[in-house]
Amino acid sequence: MNHDSYPDSYIRGILNTAKTIAMVGISPKDNRPSYFAFKYLMERGYRMIPINPGQAGKSILGQKVYARLSDVPEPIDMVDIFRASEHVLPVVKEAVALSSRPKVIWMQLMVRNDEAAKLAEDAGLKVVMNRCPKIEYGRLSSEISWMGVNSRTLSSRRAQNLGSGVQRMRLNSEPKDDKS
Repeated sequence: MNHDSYPDSYIRGILNTAKTIAMVGISPKDNRPSYFAFKYLMERGYRMIPINPGQAGKSILGQKVYARLSDVPEPIDMVDIFRASEHVLPVVKEAVALSSRPKVIWMQLMVRNDEAAKLAEDAGLKVVMNRCPKIEYGRLSSEISWMGVNSRTLSSRRAQNLGSGVQRMRLNSEPKDDKS
């Protein structure tokens, strides 16, 4: 697969089918991108499992932290890697060795390791590199465009009140082509 560009249908398919995501490299600090992405995905209904050897046995956002993927007592659908590119290969080797293999290896923004991607794909796993599932979810569900972001329209008018609480969009369907 060409990892320089992914069709929306490929990303949407992954985000629609993955239910349990293990995030390797999550930080317990609430100002870190990994913490924010973890929280966002958890609020969207994903079962999130934190993996961080330095925090093992503690909890992050109410979820028990594990040291390694192999310590997780349930099947994992997707491994989201928040580690530098040079640290990805051992994580992928561990994921491939699990008795119940994940279906997806996802490497965060600025993380790319072609050797690890080949290993995962040779084992039958889907791979995404240099993307953030939080950003992709928001983009594909249209959450990002609610307030004019990504809409190519700027306005000084106050945004419409969409109600209280977190609004959740869907990823289920492809955008309809209006050719009437």
